[in-house]
Amino acid sequence: MKAIKYTLVSMMLGGLAASCNFLDKEPYMVTVDTYFNTTEEASSFVTGVYAILGQSTFYGADYMYLNAGDDLAHYGGSGRAPATRGLICNNATVSDPAVTGLWYTLYSGINRANIFLENIDRVADMDTELKAQYVSEVRFLRAFYYFTLVQSWGDVPFKLESTKNVVGLDIERTDKQVIYDFIVKEMAEVADKETGGLKTAKELGYKPGRISKSAAWGMLARVYLFRAGEFHRDNRAATEAETKTYYEEALKYANMVTTEGHGLADDYWDYFIDLCSDRYNTTANESIWEAEFSGNNTSDIKAEGRIGNIIGLAAPDMSSKTDVVGSADPGYAYEFIFATPKLYRLYCIEEPSDATLMSLPVNFNSKDADEKAQADEARTIKLKDSRFLWNIAPFVYMEKNGKNTGVTGRKFYEEGMRDAFLEHDNGRSYSYGNTEWTSDEPKEGDYDYNSVFTTNIARACAKFRREYEADKKDKNSTAINFPILRYSDVLLMIAEAENELYGPNDNAYNKLNEVRKRAGATEISKYLNKDEFRQMVKDERGRELCFEYTRRFDLIRWGEYVENMNALYNSARAGGEWNQGPTNVYTYFNISDTYNYFPIPDAEIAVNKAITTNNPGW
Repeated sequence: MKAIKYTLVSMMLGGLAASCNFLDKEPYMVTVDTYFNTTEEASSFVTGVYAILGQSTFYGADYMYLNAGDDLAHYGGSGRAPATRGLICNNATVSDPAVTGLWYTLYSGINRANIFLENIDRVADMDTELKAQYVSEVRFLRAFYYFTLVQSWGDVPFKLESTKNVVGLDIERTDKQVIYDFIVKEMAEVADKETGGLKTAKELGYKPGRISKSAAWGMLARVYLFRAGEFHRDNRAATEAETKTYYEEALKYANMVTTEGHGLADDYWDYFIDLCSDRYNTTANESIWEAEFSGNNTSDIKAEGRIGNIIGLAAPDMSSKTDVVGSADPGYAYEFIFATPKLYRLYCIEEPSDATLMSLPVNFNSKDADEKAQADEARTIKLKDSRFLWNIAPFVYMEKNGKNTGVTGRKFYEEGMRDAFLEHDNGRSYSYGNTEWTSDEPKEGDYDYNSVFTTNIARACAKFRREYEADKKDKNSTAINFPILRYSDVLLMIAEAENELYGPNDNAYNKLNEVRKRAGATEISKYLNKDEFRQMVKDERGRELCFEYTRRFDLIRWGEYVENMNALYNSARAGGEWNQGPTNVYTYFNISDTYNYFPIPDAEIAVNKAITTNNPGW
């Protein structure tokens, strides 16, 4: 299935972390004078530029520790101590290894792109159309790596030439607005319908491993929306471009994606079942761009990732049991990321006028008749949204009698949830019979991993489910791709931009309701004012895109990151409905404006004397 195998010639892999300064990362990795002689060598180098996406310091693993903590997701789990890397537990420093690793990885990708663009003309036998495609893909990836830097760090060093020696490597930070100008120019030019070299999604067979025009336009919309909110981080008034022009550009490019044959999968679950099953777009062309992974740690080619293992449904570890396969081994996961009660309740709220539901009890196992009746009413509303049963764990995998011979059933958290799940699942997941499990607390020996069955509502992320992997599962390595951009995100960007420019018009409602209708949620009536519609879009992005690494940056561009996190501090400290994990989980939400930016790594400041100050608060 994979359109791009993230494997590199050995000379490109060497020394990835051997140097402290990003500008002397790779001048010795490829002897340029003897490379770029054939189309095959050029193709291999393009793969190397793509390969940055799958590094363990990026989508392969550590990006989760940097960006998965927000008002809808937190690091947790029974008895789990805080993470020792990343920003997710509000304990980062300027020497944080995840921060440092992402910084160097992105600049490594930029340097690889610069090397390619400087040398591609040396390939004499290359097809003109293929050369234009490769050049456009590399230019886009370089712009995307710079966008990731600007999103995370703001002003950063900016360099469009490869490093050729180790002299004169100090370079100061460039104003992020200058880099934004470069990013949007590059992305727009390579996707231009007349002169750009990118293929259409249709020409690529709607296989989202390579960059298509759709991917470039969709990312341009994301760039413009984030740029429109930069005034929040700068603590200043918005410019005219930030209140009008950038939304116009975001709307233009997002609308262009809608002309390219994309659509929503028939069911929300379909998209993610495809993702976890190593397939593309079996019911609709929803996937636009994915970071690709391949293998299960059984060959010399190492292209596996950790999505589904770091963030996913926990199950007993059966990886060493060669005779335990199929439903008995749904795949090990650490279950590091939990939904906050706020996300749980988002699925209980249909419209802004339903705010009274926020105070409804949510203990569906309550013995009190009145409370149970109210909870049943809330559940009836909630279970209309199929995303709830996919995104937030509805069950835990069980091994009856704890014999370490494999999973034998599922324990559902709430009464009535099993029937709702099985009705919607319709045989797409493993079948365990399930009739043997009741709503009672499990007894000792019913399961054999470190977890506690509780009635709280801060439950694990269930979005990436390893049971759909075809091969025998490795404990820590998976082939599940990471979704960087999908069509529902584009529809919600259109709804947001339309509302910011013109208020909640027909197109805004139509795009919002297209996403909601697919989820089985009630369509929104056309009576909301601009502020109410804006909040509905924000909530809908949470329901649709939770655990996909967009929420933290959404909150930052809306100027709500610190406020929304702090608002959860007291309830997390009180516990109760929260899955506390460590007793200090509430500290993860006690952040300041400092966390609107990553810190410049101290390893970089130590060697790059042109950087004299860090980001505010670091």
